[in-house]
Amino acid sequence: MRADRLVSLVLLLRQRGRLTADTLAHELEVSTRTVLRDIEALSAAGVPVYAERGRHGGFTLLPGFRTELTGLNHDEALALLAAGSGRGEQVFGLGSALASAMRKVVDALPESHQATASDAARRFLVEPETDLLSRRPATEEVPGTTMVEIRRAVLAGHKLRIHYAAADQAPLWRTVDPIGLVTVRDRSYLLATRSGADRTYRLSRVRAAEELPEPAQRPDQVDLDRVWRERCARFLSSDHLAVPVRVNPKRREDLLSTAVAVRAAEPDADGWLRLEVTFQDLRHAEWALWQLGTDAEALAPRSLRMSLHNRATALAARYGDSS
Repeated sequence: MRADRLVSLVLLLRQRGRLTADTLAHELEVSTRTVLRDIEALSAAGVPVYAERGRHGGFTLLPGFRTELTGLNHDEALALLAAGSGRGEQVFGLGSALASAMRKVVDALPESHQATASDAARRFLVEPETDLLSRRPATEEVPGTTMVEIRRAVLAGHKLRIHYAAADQAPLWRTVDPIGLVTVRDRSYLLATRSGADRTYRLSRVRAAEELPEPAQRPDQVDLDRVWRERCARFLSSDHLAVPVRVNPKRREDLLSTAVAVRAAEPDADGWLRLEVTFQDLRHAEWALWQLGTDAEALAPRSLRMSLHNRATALAARYGDSS
């Protein structure tokens, strides 16, 4: 909305000082022409913004100008800044809203606390793009217009049409009753019902979406955490293979990165870990455990142990003749 954009523009000028129209356009995700119109609107409304000409010119506010915002104490603002310092821009298409909210958080502090809170927030890094092994997370893109339609339908309680491509299938249009949105490990899902049956849709597979005017058939109140747990349990209990595994603690994360889920974990007598790991099927379990070599052992089922034994025997035979 334009009112929110005008507030964000004022906050940017307050916190950063002189900024060019191009910089403001980039920060606000609009055109330079729109920024110039917004500057004119602010001037007409009595906000003391003016232009400085020249090579290092731009727009700035008169010194000492403040907007009337609600106050936050130092720790409250720091908590919000830290929460917003991760990859929040990837969650449900709310990147620009997050950036605007963070500017308001900083501006709501007393001037004496603004610099210290901003500096403190820079000392916290939440969910960086790479881990200690330099692995980058697999990011899933959802078109902005599609995400907006999905989000509106969820919040308004309206039916939703989605053009959805299930795994190894061509996209089809479906009309669903949205319940809520969930993000976990950089993947986002739409929880919905379709003809009364529970459905879970991966947002990266939604090619297009359209909010419908009809009200969705769903309860007024929902415990989304409980719904998600129940769906996860059903998903893991059907057409999947649970394998008890012993693993070297140093390779635990490598195992988790290939598994569908882990239901239990406890230390073993020799310092290794015992896990109950869920795989898609026997072939998936064999492939994942083979990657870990002697740093993991499948305790069951016998068919999996035999498959790994046969593979190791064949490899040993292949390289047994050192000549």
